[in-house]
Amino acid sequence: MRMLKTANSLGDKSMTPRALQKHRRTLEILGRMASPAKFVHTTEFSVKGIPCEKISPKIRIKKPHRIILYAHGGGYTSGGLSYAQILAGKMALETGLDVISFDYALAPENKYPAQLKDAITVWDRLMASGARPDQIILAGDSAGGNLSLCLTQHLISKRKIRPKALLLFSPWADMVGVTSSYELYGDLDPVLTRSFVEECAAAYIGDKGHPSDSRFSPINGSFEGFPPTLIQVGRTEILLDDSIRLYKRIRSCGSRAVLDIEEAGWHVYQQMPLPMAADAIKRLGDFVRQLPSEHKRNR
Repeated sequence: MRMLKTANSLGDKSMTPRALQKHRRTLEILGRMASPAKFVHTTEFSVKGIPCEKISPKIRIKKPHRIILYAHGGGYTSGGLSYAQILAGKMALETGLDVISFDYALAPENKYPAQLKDAITVWDRLMASGARPDQIILAGDSAGGNLSLCLTQHLISKRKIRPKALLLFSPWADMVGVTSSYELYGDLDPVLTRSFVEECAAAYIGDKGHPSDSRFSPINGSFEGFPPTLIQVGRTEILLDDSIRLYKRIRSCGSRAVLDIEEAGWHVYQQMPLPMAADAIKRLGDFVRQLPSEHKRNR
């Protein structure tokens, strides 16, 4: 954690064009270095101009009947398919499922609702290809967790459907950023800082509204009829309270939620080549395997 803290402090995590491009390149390089590429098949495709990748395990025991649709993190301002390969590959290998990642539009060049529109477009393509909502598991880390939550709330509110489940890694559920974990773990979190989170929120929202709006902070939205949700978070990260509050909100509305706090973990620690990361992915796999079977089509 000290090494991560030092490395992150050396970089300029501001929204200046030069700093932003550097941060984007850094995440791309990280993805290429840490991706379990030799154990998976990668298929590139596009959906109405949105670059996508399907990550499939090279060895699979049986044909999958579910799909994981994964939204990468990066504060809505960075990240991409290379970066997404780290967790996409790990989830594919653990669950035996295909994981589809999509390169949604990034802020500040593209502000809300561009990212949600991209997610809806990819979801609609899966539906058109024959998948059913109860066969799709949404996953996301950090800002990708925010996007997965917002997509789920949209589907329930507008279409009266919901995905099979959600898998969330350190989800950014509240863009206001006033919870106590910002103060308690501000000096311990090796990845995020309050100023970086605030700048990312401003870049994403622009003049579209206030950060507390449920369009940006899904913690303030509805969780009625929400699907089973796994929330994994590190104890020493500033977004810890986001996960705890999200867990309580989902449970209070009668839906199933599992809160998995790694005492030695930090923001999206599952990406790292560490035993505790492997253990977390194994717990994620157990959660997926314990999901109830899909409803059969009416004949």
